[in-house]
Amino acid sequence: MSHTATCHIVGHVDAEEHGPERPGRTGVDVRTATRVPSVPAPVPPRIAARTGRVTSFLGLPEVRWAALSLAAFLLALLAGALGAPGPVQGVLFAACYAAGGWEPALTGLQALRVKTLDVDLLMIVAALGAAAIGQALDGGLLIVIFATSGALEAVATKRTRDSVRSLLTLAPERATRLRTDGTEELVDTATLVPGDLVLVRPGERIGADGRVESGASEVDQASITGEPLPVTKTAGDEVFAGTVNGTGSLRLRVERAAADSVVARTVTLVEQASATKAKTHLFIERIEQRYSVGVVVATLVLFAIPLVFGAELQPTLLRAMTFMIVASPCAVVLATMPPLLSAIANAGRHGVLVKSAVVMEQLGHTGVVAFDKTGTLTEGTPRVAEVHVLPAARLTGDELLALAAAAERPSEHPLARAVVSAARDRGLTVADAAGFASQPGRGVTATVAGRRVAVGSPLLLADSPIDPATAAVVADLQAAGRTAVVVTVDRNPAGVLGLADRLRPGAADTVAQLTALTGRTPTLLTGDNTRAAQRLAAEVGITDVRAELLPADKVTAVHALAAGGTHITVVGDGVNDAPALAAAGTGVGMGRHGADLALETADLVIVRDELATLPTVIDLSRRARRVIVQNLVIAGTVITALVLVDLFGHLPLPLGVLGHEGSTVLVGLNGLRLLSGRAWKVTGVPAPRRLPAAGAAQPAGGPAA
Repeated sequence: MSHTATCHIVGHVDAEEHGPERPGRTGVDVRTATRVPSVPAPVPPRIAARTGRVTSFLGLPEVRWAALSLAAFLLALLAGALGAPGPVQGVLFAACYAAGGWEPALTGLQALRVKTLDVDLLMIVAALGAAAIGQALDGGLLIVIFATSGALEAVATKRTRDSVRSLLTLAPERATRLRTDGTEELVDTATLVPGDLVLVRPGERIGADGRVESGASEVDQASITGEPLPVTKTAGDEVFAGTVNGTGSLRLRVERAAADSVVARTVTLVEQASATKAKTHLFIERIEQRYSVGVVVATLVLFAIPLVFGAELQPTLLRAMTFMIVASPCAVVLATMPPLLSAIANAGRHGVLVKSAVVMEQLGHTGVVAFDKTGTLTEGTPRVAEVHVLPAARLTGDELLALAAAAERPSEHPLARAVVSAARDRGLTVADAAGFASQPGRGVTATVAGRRVAVGSPLLLADSPIDPATAAVVADLQAAGRTAVVVTVDRNPAGVLGLADRLRPGAADTVAQLTALTGRTPTLLTGDNTRAAQRLAAEVGITDVRAELLPADKVTAVHALAAGGTHITVVGDGVNDAPALAAAGTGVGMGRHGADLALETADLVIVRDELATLPTVIDLSRRARRVIVQNLVIAGTVITALVLVDLFGHLPLPLGVLGHEGSTVLVGLNGLRLLSGRAWKVTGVPAPRRLPAAGAAQPAGGPAA
């Protein structure tokens, strides 16, 4: 069998998982409806999607050849049952052998060129040997089983590739370059050179590394630097390709060509990490070479030695062929693949895409898990964690928050949405505001109930005398890793809001379950500042914190954690996480908002960003390994018994084939147990605590002063 990368087989992505179903053409013009009464109804989206998947799978050559082999085999059986002439049945069996066996035969012969004997060629030789002694039916059954298994692997591989591709969002390929006369031209980002002046409009993705010449805005660069909140950019500040501009407009001067950008250098790190990562194989692949050689040698010995001592040719050949068939590793090979494919299918149904059988097998070896912070343990969206009212303001915390929310409601800034959401979560009335104005990099102003309210960064106080009380609150919040948002009423400081990244629901429980599964507390690897990292780590129960790391530093940290042979699983979502994902034993990407590079580099993808699925899929991998061991014991026992009977007694070939194929079916059915919903659970670890919903109101982190 050619062991290709594998994935789940059935049912992990329905049409609705790709987003809302688009309606068909149901709006019929009344004027044409009477003239064309027989317009066929549109095909339901679910049926159309399934039809498209079937058509897509039939486009795989492995599937077509396996289907042809199976059809020829069934027709041969039917011809025999109907008493058709022997040559007719022989032609049909020949077609079965050719359709299902040519590819593994070619693979086996190519392996022989490099002095390697694999299971592919051994199976073909066993099937041809069965046909040579008049047992074409038994040999055809071996071929059909082999071809069908290869087709299932090909289908699984395609489903994972297609599913991951559907998650990707394209990076910007075009940018607006400003000519010397001030006119604009749309160009490929790859053609930008240092010195070019580029215009970046609100909401656009920045197309090149450069420095801001004019304008002000907030830029979301979490995927590059790991910072959870947008960063204010004004003249003289550096920006990176692939980051997302906020509400302002920027003019930037390109400083690095596309090939030298931060993203390009990160891709190079990924390639280097992948090149140095040791190639892993399935357990069965590590033993099949020795097993195949052993079977061939034993068959030749069993055939040659009796002839030397004068045995007859035909019974000796029959015994040797029987030995090769009963010793052929059908059941041994299928001991591994059905459990892994079933586990992959089960994981896929629960929103985890595992890209290969090797990944599913290796995942269970996880000795320690390393998490990124922003977008992984956190949602990458801010929340109001603390509300501080200054004594001179004569307001309550709720009154301050309501005024700030009213002023922020017209804004599209992420911090503004967090303030409005916090007010609504507390059940506060958010009044209408008049005279709204936004100044990128500073904040917003509006008139609320006759008061002039300003909400924004501490830069709001730049034009006013420094208030010691306000400055002290801002300093305390920043020291604690919070983002400080100042609120002024009628130009007087009224209070300060402390915002922090929102922790994912169940993050603490996930850390606790992983600690129980692996015996080690997970590690936090982040590019964010140390204070913010330590605060979040304390919330989820992580003690090993490594902060302010560049992508190359994360790779170094992964190698250090892996010292001594520990299998490291790294979980991340950003471009800056991709090198660490490539260097890890297993890389896990967050699918909902993960960067393209991270998703493509990861070995498995958590599609819906549900952290609770990680300990479950690790436990599922360990279950699969236990089933594999059970299957190997079953297969080995049956093979040993059949071989002993053949060597020291008399084993009719049909009985040998029956025992051999029976064990093959048995181990296959045993592996399919992992498709059951009961297999998707974590055993032997603490039960998850019931946490408030993601949108629930968060208590203020500090008292209303």
